[in-house]
Amino acid sequence: MKKNFLAFASLFLCFFLFAPANAANRDTFVKATYGTVRTIDPGTAYDVSSGMKLYNIYERLVAFDGASTENFIPELAEVVPTVANGGISADGKTYRFKIKKGIKFHNGAPLTPEDVEYSFERGMVMDQAGGPQWMILEALTGKGGTRDSDDNLIPGIFKIITDAVEVDGNEVVFHLPVPYPPLMGIIQYSSSSIINKKWAIANHCWDGNIDTAAGYNNPDFNTEPLQKVANGTGPYILKEWIPSNQFVLERFDGYWGEKSYFKIAIVKYVPEWTTRKLMLQNGDADVVDLDQSYIEEVEAMEGITIYKVPQLSYSAAIFNQTINPTGNPDIGSGKLDGKGIPPNFFSDIHVRKAFSHSIDWKAMKEDVGMNLIDLPGSPNCIGLPYYKEVPLYAFDAKKASAQMKLAFGGQLWKKGFKMTITHNTGNALREAAANMMAENIMALNPKFQIEIRNVAWKDYTVKYRQFAYPVFIIGWGADYPDPHNFLYTFMHSNGVYGKYSGFKNPEVDALCDAGIQNVEPAKRRAAYSRLQDLWHELAVGNTVYQQTIAKPYRSDIKGFVGNPMFDDDHEYLKALYRE
Repeated sequence: MKKNFLAFASLFLCFFLFAPANAANRDTFVKATYGTVRTIDPGTAYDVSSGMKLYNIYERLVAFDGASTENFIPELAEVVPTVANGGISADGKTYRFKIKKGIKFHNGAPLTPEDVEYSFERGMVMDQAGGPQWMILEALTGKGGTRDSDDNLIPGIFKIITDAVEVDGNEVVFHLPVPYPPLMGIIQYSSSSIINKKWAIANHCWDGNIDTAAGYNNPDFNTEPLQKVANGTGPYILKEWIPSNQFVLERFDGYWGEKSYFKIAIVKYVPEWTTRKLMLQNGDADVVDLDQSYIEEVEAMEGITIYKVPQLSYSAAIFNQTINPTGNPDIGSGKLDGKGIPPNFFSDIHVRKAFSHSIDWKAMKEDVGMNLIDLPGSPNCIGLPYYKEVPLYAFDAKKASAQMKLAFGGQLWKKGFKMTITHNTGNALREAAANMMAENIMALNPKFQIEIRNVAWKDYTVKYRQFAYPVFIIGWGADYPDPHNFLYTFMHSNGVYGKYSGFKNPEVDALCDAGIQNVEPAKRRAAYSRLQDLWHELAVGNTVYQQTIAKPYRSDIKGFVGNPMFDDDHEYLKALYRE
């Protein structure tokens, strides 16, 4: 009787929290997700959960044309520049964007070319460590950041930035040091969102003066001036944001384009699958995050349409070779004494290889991924140019044991270790991979102890950048469809993940640079081929999956267009409507 009462009470509470259902609120769209938002500052946001909000609040000069990853349509630009229409110079080093007139920001200010110039320059001046600005900096300045390998500002970098973007009448002109084939893909990315200059300065952003730029460079996480405020030209405005609870968008009735169907869009933080499932089933959510292991449950529901979209994405377990020991609960004693691990634990290639032998690939693909994942052997995943098959480390306890016995001159096997593997809360695929590694490594030797810990996404993205996690399991969705965006990210010593794994290899860095600096396909192929081999040879990280996402919508929701560049967190709200 008590169990029945508790079950009823749980269902009643769920109804109370998420009612009224959308059947009674046709102009309200509800999404339930396990992703949390860290910041909505376009200059620093670099995760898909934050990016989804930016794509609906702000706009960029161009956008992808539907499901295409190669074709673009104008957004705030009048036309997409090409060599044929004179928007791109014959040598590929000058891009001219004509800016549309008559567009207003949410605060009523008119959009001007100066706003566009400022948006790009301000982002590059900020260049937060681990943030997205490396892409546009590399394209427009020839450098992957504003600071050198010792974290000192590059002399003259702010002059280079301001010279790279200028206003010419109603046009914004980009000057590139060399041709950069993926530029248009970067222009459509959320970090290229256009903000209002006057409003931004009033909200304590960079004042546009080169002499003050250094004071705005590399702000600490969660101190960005636009972290919690927004003012774009997009179809939605920020109505409410309660961290780790919900994010509410309201239709901007002054929007210059076609009016969106939904007046309100609510993104709810719901990490538990059972609750998300009930919300979808009962009509309290229009779409929910769905991991592959739960697809069969949703396929059995009535009134649900599931769209399956192959992704240009790659998830891996990354081995941190320079763990930060300060107050770190994930490394125990911090020593090789059987009670913890030293900060350089994963600098031993034998440890990395042993962990790489610890995932049951067959179970991962069939039982966990429901055959909706692929297992590419390197970050240059299936569907990207110059992809090649790279072998996975065989799931083999004998080989893993042999590697562990070689680690640290044999001392690791004798003394044992204790550590934690982390994954972001709610991601079933990453949780499964973490548990596989832990269980299979512990089975090798009773002195090996591994715990699993889940962390909310907004905290996870901060802590890995502080070198806190021995192993962090994380994914990468394409910013633009080019191997440089993946191999540089995971392997270069200044890459978004490479940097925070403590991995540094001169050959790898040189190959990453050669791959993007060459326009000849044969030379690019040679560089990226070698990089894919080195990922395996050096056991930089361990493949977890490349997924095909499944997006389950209530069947009355129409207008979804699947693009392999955007994952399950993304919603292009102005295209959606209720039938």
